[in-house]
Amino acid sequence: MTTIGSYEAKTHLPALLKRVEAGESLTITRHGRPIARLVPMAESPSTSVAEAVAGLRRLRRGKALGKDLNVRDLIDSGRR
Repeated sequence: MTTIGSYEAKTHLPALLKRVEAGESLTITRHGRPIARLVPMAESPSTSVAEAVAGLRRLRRGKALGKDLNVRDLIDSGRR
């Protein structure tokens, strides 16, 4: 892992981001002490809208607001 001083990191941030985007990991130091690490983002699984809605429906299954509550009343009370 490459080590870079904080001043150099600030001065050359766009170039450092390109290196990280290409897969390199960098450690940023201040006075020789590591203070931060720039690492490539891990790939996140993409979820379709339909999958997200299905997940929300599964999550709310078996849950109730209460005898005299409904979603419309809660939305309206939040707008006051």
